Amino acid sequence: MAEDGSGAPDSPATGKGAGHGAGRSVLVVEDEPNISEAIRFILRRDGWSVTVMPSGHGALQAVADLAPDLLILDLMLPGVSGLDILRGLRGHPTSAGLPVILLTARGGHAARDMALEAGASLFMAKPFANADLLAAVRQLVGV
Repeated sequence: MAEDGSGAPDSPATGKGAGHGAGRSVLVVEDEPNISEAIRFILRRDGWSVTVMPSGHGALQAVADLAPDLLILDLMLPGVSGLDILRGLRGHPTSAGLPVILLTARGGHAARDMALEAGASLFMAKPFANADLLAAVRQLVGV
């Protein structure tokens, strides 16, 4: 799950100040390595602990095991769709309220409507501005 393959979340970057995400965690389910690495870098720099999964297989279990403060989920994943994962989360009492940012390369109204109907907290089209993603994460978690 983690970049090093250990399954443990990456620890936040150390340095000046704890950042807005100090003590908080994000699970990123994204199959494009460049995007997941960019998200990991942006969030770790802000103090978040980040776990990355390259596919949706096992995502529901990872949410249960890790209890992240937020999930960043790609809409189109190999094997299982982000919408299916999102519906599974919303159907379970312990994850029904988890903030979820749904990412997609398809930024049209139909994809946005499907994401919001399935229970996404926020829909973001790729490519996205780093500052916009960071602001969205902070807003959804309340930091």
